[in-house]
Amino acid sequence: MLTLIAATLIADPSIAATIDAPTISSSVLSERVIQLFLLVTTLSLAPGIAMMATSLPLIVIVLSILRQGGGLQQSPPNMMIMGLAIFLTWLIMEPVFGKAWVAGVEPLLAGSITENEAVKEIVAPFSAFMTLRVDPSALQTLSDARGLAQGAADSPSLSLLAPAFVLSEIQRAFQIGFVILLPFLIIDLLVASILMAMGMMMVPPAIVSLPFKLSFFVLTNGWVAVSGALVRSYL
Repeated sequence: MLTLIAATLIADPSIAATIDAPTISSSVLSERVIQLFLLVTTLSLAPGIAMMATSLPLIVIVLSILRQGGGLQQSPPNMMIMGLAIFLTWLIMEPVFGKAWVAGVEPLLAGSITENEAVKEIVAPFSAFMTLRVDPSALQTLSDARGLAQGAADSPSLSLLAPAFVLSEIQRAFQIGFVILLPFLIIDLLVASILMAMGMMMVPPAIVSLPFKLSFFVLTNGWVAVSGALVRSYL
């Protein structure tokens, strides 16, 4: 059958000319390639975006300091700390995510707005969230370092707001970490003083104080108390 069709086409080339092969517009192909490139780029930058525009940096730093204050270097492990931080971030940022979805993603999927308009609508809730948490001194310092015009820190662009927000969250996380470490420091000092008074200078105080720090942490329900305080700090 295929041989007969091929022979017919060779015998009469005008028949082959009447058959239109499916063609793909170059503009459509270029648009699809650009969309695919932007999608892959966005997915690769998603962890950085999460670190720059949410409560994740502060929560990760505070939980890491809390673990080190208890004298446990690998318990809970890093993956568990990050998982807990992600879920707490989801709990805190859920209203912001909802606003971004309703204002930008849903209209874009419905075709009622363009991609540029959708990006602006999606970024707006995150910008409002960061503006409420950013330290004005961080904004002013970065604005002066960049040489921006006077008053640029009053209505900052996203390129100025994002790093200032992250620096503010890091500063706030270390302030919280200092308060968290004080009880553990007192326990270490008491244990070291008692060991010195008993003449047990060769016994490492960190090993002796570890059960006391864990007991204190369990009795105060430390993980739940700190996590609840972190969530309430964003309300």
